[in-house]
Amino acid sequence: MSEPIRLSKRLAELLPCSRREAELYIEGGWVTVDGMPVEEPQFKVEAQRIELLPGAVPEPLPPMTLLLNKPVGCSVEEALALLNAEHRWSDDPCQQRVLRKHFRQQRPTTPLEDGASGLLVFTQNYGVTRKLMDDAARVEHEYVVEVSGGLDANALKKMTQGLPLKASWQSENRLRIAGKQVRPGLIGKLCRDAGLRVDSIRRIRLGGVAMAKLPLGQWRYLQPGERF
Repeated sequence: MSEPIRLSKRLAELLPCSRREAELYIEGGWVTVDGMPVEEPQFKVEAQRIELLPGAVPEPLPPMTLLLNKPVGCSVEEALALLNAEHRWSDDPCQQRVLRKHFRQQRPTTPLEDGASGLLVFTQNYGVTRKLMDDAARVEHEYVVEVSGGLDANALKKMTQGLPLKASWQSENRLRIAGKQVRPGLIGKLCRDAGLRVDSIRRIRLGGVAMAKLPLGQWRYLQPGERF
């Protein structure tokens, strides 16, 4: 009876191709073992049926950025746990196939306090990390805040005086606040200091990327044309 060997070695023998190409096929989700996709090159096989899916290309996986609609009270650790195939938005406009490697080493950026909901960004991409963290002061945030109480135009302007923020009423109990240099806790503090009771805070946009119709507790891929 033959000893089990690495899937990448067996695939390289079957195609044939280089061991590196075999690893790229496997990591890209293009290889099945007895009809089931396997994404680990080190997976051990014996006499199983190994197949390469149509359209397979041996290319390195690009780093992925994931957008999550964070629920209220959800910590960063709990948010990371939502990054799996089960919680992907079914109407995600990006046609990217879900791979397990997309969820590894995802780094949270632009934090939200536990009491707020809305757009939270996780990324493997250094360029996105640099934009949202190293250049955070230049990225505009947009929030919708449900409040109780009222302010006249002068009081509303005074609420954000001296800050790179603008506030406007969207309805009787809903404020829109947009601007830069927003740190966790700032939006709620400004509203409370102005005498408003804060019922909810939701971030709906970061830079040029909007949360739009993304459902609560679900995530989608950042599309190639989207820029923060």
